[in-house]
Amino acid sequence: MNSIIQMDSESHQTFTGFGFFDIYNKHSFKQPARTTWIDGWKIEYMAIADPKTIHNTPIVIVGGAFQNFNSYKYCVEQFFESGPVILIDLPSMGSNQQITNVDTGLSAGTLELPDLSRMLGEWLDIVEISKVAVVGISLGSVIASFFVEQRPELVEKMILMGVMQETRKSWRMLLEESLMLMKEQRMDEFGQAVILYLVNHAKLDKTRMSPTAKRLFYKQMAQFSDTEQERYEINCNRLLRLNHVPAPQVNTLVACGQYDSFTLPHENAHFALQCPDMQFAMIANADHVPQLQRRKETMNLFTTYLKGESIYGLDGIINFTREDMRKIERRGEARIQVIEPEHQLTHRHSTQMVNVEIVDFNYFGLFMKLDDPTDLDFINAHPRDLALNLCDDEGEFAIECLIFETSTQGVRALFKHGSFENADRLLRFVARQTEAQHQTVEATV
Repeated sequence: MNSIIQMDSESHQTFTGFGFFDIYNKHSFKQPARTTWIDGWKIEYMAIADPKTIHNTPIVIVGGAFQNFNSYKYCVEQFFESGPVILIDLPSMGSNQQITNVDTGLSAGTLELPDLSRMLGEWLDIVEISKVAVVGISLGSVIASFFVEQRPELVEKMILMGVMQETRKSWRMLLEESLMLMKEQRMDEFGQAVILYLVNHAKLDKTRMSPTAKRLFYKQMAQFSDTEQERYEINCNRLLRLNHVPAPQVNTLVACGQYDSFTLPHENAHFALQCPDMQFAMIANADHVPQLQRRKETMNLFTTYLKGESIYGLDGIINFTREDMRKIERRGEARIQVIEPEHQLTHRHSTQMVNVEIVDFNYFGLFMKLDDPTDLDFINAHPRDLALNLCDDEGEFAIECLIFETSTQGVRALFKHGSFENADRLLRFVARQTEAQHQTVEATV
């Protein structure tokens, strides 16, 4: 490229001119993305509006790693109640397939999350938009948070959903495991694992995640092309290198699903508590993807906030005071004791077994003690190669583990969950154990 900045022809029209935003119609999402090039990096975007609110503050939506513009086609009409909408995909994000700079040949993996947020600010300068409301979802919430730290003068309001200030060890281990599965080309397991990490399988009865949506989401992951695999690796590594997400100093709404098991409700609440001018709310009966499970309630929350109206008392929304937020439980799922605690860990590449006693247990992981303390060295040497063997009325089955923490006092492990079938089987096991406990308690009363 000969110039630092190149834009499509429409991009030369500024926000102050009526023509920067396309008037929304039912075919808008069938149109190709518009593009702007900055120093060899491609920005893809849509700018759409309803004539009634086209002169209001624009809403910039920065989605997560797997959202594309079509993910929002059923949401934009409600956003138009507040103002025009800009959907933006930065390099290697969303549907933007760019993984190499066209001028320098650098990998998009060299762009850290603050670099992407700076690029967003540069782009707004180019198109001469001086004030926006920003919506950041999942990975997009991190970019949005860095953006408002860098360019607070551009931001009128901010919505963050699915955010945490510090990344927890268990969360990083799950991301690392998904990368391992992809690198080993265990793509069927990879696809199921990503869904099971993002979607709270233990609460499907509450979230009512559509089986069709789950199947399509899985198919998208399992059939990743080479470019999509590289983009996934780039975005995972960006997150794994992340140390701290800055808390916005502007007017902010932090939201999350009631049963979010990926960015936990208490982590979202803790982040919100660091913001001086904030509101916090949970979307009832949703997990990390409320926009899929409770679209009506989620969008009503967002648009009510953006219009400056009270978010208290909205259908399907759980409101919190600062005091309530400090009391949110850190653990989303109760631990139970199993009726027969003696079990075995097996190694996936050898015949060696380790006898353990389960102390407590739930769908996400367990705490166990070793029968033989000398087995601790073996466990420490194989943190992702062991499986817990269980037995119930349906027979024997095994759940692969990620060893999370070890000491002479015991071993904590996460369950990998790379199989829908095994996840359902484990839920049934937990339900049977819980019911047996209740019967035992009732019998002793």
